[in-house]
Amino acid sequence: MNKTITGFSKLSKSEKIEWITDTYFKDALSAKSLLKQYWNDDKKLQQLHDEFIENTITNYYLPLGVAPNFLINKKVYAIPMAIEESSVVAAASKAAKFWFDRGGFKTKVISTEKIGQVHFMFQGESTKLEQFFKVIKPKLIENAKPLTKNMEKRGGGILDIQLNNKTQDIDNYYQLHATFETLDAMGANFINSCLEQFAETLKEEAQNFELFSSEEKNIQIIMSILSNYVPNCLVRAEVSCKVEELTENPNVSAQEFARKFVQAVNIAEIEPYRAVTHNKGIMNGIDAVVLATGNDFRAVEAGVHAYASRNGQYSSLTHAKIEDDIFTFWMEIPLALGTVGGLTKLHPLVKLALELLGEPSAKELMQIVAVAGLAQNFAALRSLTTTGIQEGHMKMHLMNILNQFEATSEEKTTLVNYFKTHTVTHSTVVEAIEKLRQ
Repeated sequence: MNKTITGFSKLSKSEKIEWITDTYFKDALSAKSLLKQYWNDDKKLQQLHDEFIENTITNYYLPLGVAPNFLINKKVYAIPMAIEESSVVAAASKAAKFWFDRGGFKTKVISTEKIGQVHFMFQGESTKLEQFFKVIKPKLIENAKPLTKNMEKRGGGILDIQLNNKTQDIDNYYQLHATFETLDAMGANFINSCLEQFAETLKEEAQNFELFSSEEKNIQIIMSILSNYVPNCLVRAEVSCKVEELTENPNVSAQEFARKFVQAVNIAEIEPYRAVTHNKGIMNGIDAVVLATGNDFRAVEAGVHAYASRNGQYSSLTHAKIEDDIFTFWMEIPLALGTVGGLTKLHPLVKLALELLGEPSAKELMQIVAVAGLAQNFAALRSLTTTGIQEGHMKMHLMNILNQFEATSEEKTTLVNYFKTHTVTHSTVVEAIEKLRQ
């Protein structure tokens, strides 16, 4: 059967589904039924979802959970988290409860600078290009005024533009490196529009610059695009308490736990194999809140992992120390987030999530998201250095295994009670189900 099609985007949603299910599925009727099962009965709401992206055929749902009792800078939050992985919400909630009685989380936005670049090729003398840039820099900013005037009224806009010579890396390659303040907007569209205007001005003004030869006048723009690496859009989150207050496990002394915890972080600071999994745990918390609040978790992931490699080796994002019998655990992380624009005013659940958080500014959201990541990492390291990660994780994963075997409500109740005192593994759950059904 021919699996290619012309004009797919022009088909109605029903026609798209008809072609896909008839072409790719053995049981087309079951596939169609499943796709339609996830449509929203509210036609207006469904149309809104259909128009978020192209070629939509249905909705793909993730659970939206809440982790309560987060004390951040003396204010209590219930944090929304959209994620499919078992134990993430439970671990964050447990860490929130632990630190609630120990002063909570302290956070601070260090800076909010965002970055964009115009990448171009210039065939000529770099000294001439530098002279040219000094002359046109004010005009680059002036010509972008129609784009920046509203942002400037609110206190944002273009912070600076620099010329970067990258010819040591690629022949004839230069950049306009621009920095921006976008306030409560993530700012991608704003930044990209400004960059494209810079590029246009750059090309036009080169044609009129007297010192350029005819070849030098023909600047070639390669691309104009924001960067998701934002090392100067930083937030810090930390927790601290006396070492003696650290343990809830009667089998482990507070001093031993603190030492093992700090060593676990030290290992992640110098061992990339460990650091990747360590940071993935942090991103479990961060991505879940970023997604729930309608922000771009792919951009956040890319920027965070680049930041973790900024010193030439991939390393832990979190740090820990014991000084004067005080345990401190902290993280500084780049987060470019928005609370206006994009999905924040379109997706009903995003609006709900932001209202749940008290309609935070972008700076406040940076702090909340960072805390979710720190809490997640604390919970993971506490498990790893005491009981091991599987005890808690597999108990949370138990329901997924039971659902795989289509356990009834009665079977679930029986088996959940059974595994309160037995070790959960896939094989032990299967064995218990089979025994129960006999």
